Amino acid sequence: MKLSNELKRINKYPFHMPGHKRNKDFEIIGSDIDITEIDGFDDLHNPTGIIKELQDDISKLFGSKKSIISVNGSTCAILSAVSAVCNKGDEIIIARNCHKSVYNACFINELDVHYIEPDFDNEFGVYTKISQESIDELTKKYPNAKAVVITSPTYEGIVSEIVSPIPLIIDAAHGAHFGFADYLPKRANGDIVIQSLHKTLPSLTQTAVIHINNSKYEFAVQKYMNIFESSSPSYILLNSIDKCIEFLKKPENKFYEYKNILNRFYNQVKQLDNISVLKNDDITRIVLSAKGYSGTELAEFLRNHQIEAEGATLNYVILISTVCDTAEGFEKLIKALQHLETERDEKKKFINKVSLPAKFCKSSDVKISTPTPLSECENKVSAGEVFAYPPGIPIIAAGEIINKEILEYIDLCISSGVNIISSDHLLPDSLLTKAQQ
Repeated sequence: MKLSNELKRINKYPFHMPGHKRNKDFEIIGSDIDITEIDGFDDLHNPTGIIKELQDDISKLFGSKKSIISVNGSTCAILSAVSAVCNKGDEIIIARNCHKSVYNACFINELDVHYIEPDFDNEFGVYTKISQESIDELTKKYPNAKAVVITSPTYEGIVSEIVSPIPLIIDAAHGAHFGFADYLPKRANGDIVIQSLHKTLPSLTQTAVIHINNSKYEFAVQKYMNIFESSSPSYILLNSIDKCIEFLKKPENKFYEYKNILNRFYNQVKQLDNISVLKNDDITRIVLSAKGYSGTELAEFLRNHQIEAEGATLNYVILISTVCDTAEGFEKLIKALQHLETERDEKKKFINKVSLPAKFCKSSDVKISTPTPLSECENKVSAGEVFAYPPGIPIIAAGEIINKEILEYIDLCISSGVNIISSDHLLPDSLLTKAQQ
């Protein structure tokens, strides 16, 4: 914890950035350790001292050949990974349930995208695993593809264990805690693996790591991290990473206590006849549906009981639990669920899936576009993404043809209270489109 210890000992007057000068009169929380790359504190873009030591500790702890810190979240790491592996105009294979940052990486690099469609659970209405057969089929079908990108674990805690004959990039943003206890899934194994420390471990928002397991891409990834990442990395964020890694060196007792809390919760929730739990691979990711409630209604019910869920779909809510949760927090949750009305009529379940839209062109080819009323978008080409946020998985992506089913699904989500956003910020009235030619 060398970086954190050094930050505690800052004592020189700051005739340097940032402008708050650590002046307590301005009451800015965190300003006491908010510095720039002054002498003795290394440089994230060219680490040779305490930041290098921290990255070496991360690499050793997570078992990678090299690990690079991101204070711009997993988004920065995904942009860097795709850019490092692909050249402009290349073909790439991506899972259709990838995060919008993967689509943005494809847009920036003008890539020709081919989709993997994961398996689907019709009961909950959720994408599940990616099969090895689908990987084998697509890599044979598209022999010029330069990489495969998948999300594992998914937002709902489902893991895909696949191998690929071409470079495999795994968005494991929600799996940074994997491997630190025997009841958790093992760590993702790909050429490049991206993890958000802040999502499931004790670290601040925007802290992430990109693990490089194929040395061939080490220098290219570093090059693009230097391009996409802020040239003024926050030492407040770096300090939280240092604290997180120090915790992970000896986490056994906390993870043991956490397992007991989880076991107690699942035993209690089994006794509630009106609650269904998605069976996933990561028991820390709690996905619940309730008889008589839509996902957004269940989220609102919990909100009224002073509990804020991570996200809500048409059918279910997602609750992110971590080793930092308390027994009291889980007790509050179970008590709230015990107060759910049990006499509600069963609601119709919606399938959170539409057929894969036809792709008309590369996303980068849809640059000249026109705002189009939503009612007139059918059979036009989308110039941007529409997604529920969180998690940011596109319902329709740039370059795809907007069909009637997609428009009906978007309308259903909006009317049901799901947080639907378009990258052009024109929803709910219109979208940016271009005509098919």
